[in-house]
Amino acid sequence: SEGCNTLAYILLIGIWKGEKMEIRYIIPTDDRMEISRIYEESWKCAYKGIIPQDYLDSISNGRWSSTLDNPNWKTLICIDNGRIVGTSSFCKSRFEQFHDWGEVISIYLLPNYMGKGYGKTLMKSTISELKIQGYENIFLWVLEENSRARHFYEQFGFSPTDDFLDDNIGGKELREVRYIYK
Repeated sequence: SEGCNTLAYILLIGIWKGEKMEIRYIIPTDDRMEISRIYEESWKCAYKGIIPQDYLDSISNGRWSSTLDNPNWKTLICIDNGRIVGTSSFCKSRFEQFHDWGEVISIYLLPNYMGKGYGKTLMKSTISELKIQGYENIFLWVLEENSRARHFYEQFGFSPTDDFLDDNIGGKELREVRYIYK
């Protein structure tokens, strides 16, 4: 299937404020620690005031590096002038009740790249890839208290549902809301 991946290997190379941005699938030579750092820094920024600070401070380097090669997931990276600045992961739904749906598992950017259009471009690529894989219905989960992310998803065309997941992160009870793409 390497030939199939070659066609979709580079999804987008564009000019963004005079700089080169590339969105592509991760490859074996990509530094998993560098990609994990995006999760780590994004969590510490995006979840400040939502997830307990002592939990965020305890996130270790490389925390997400081993999850990036999950054979059931696809992972894209966003590269700006040769630097990996964002990542998204997606797959066939991990939830039995939504078994025919595509799921956006995560989308994260380095804090300095938030709010500048990189996330929008990365999300467009993620949705496009899920549609190419045959998913007409797409969803994601977002922390109920994460108003910035909820606004981003709503601006992108996602709508909240009445489906919730209760979670406990760092000793704090949190709720995740399922959003569907329309």
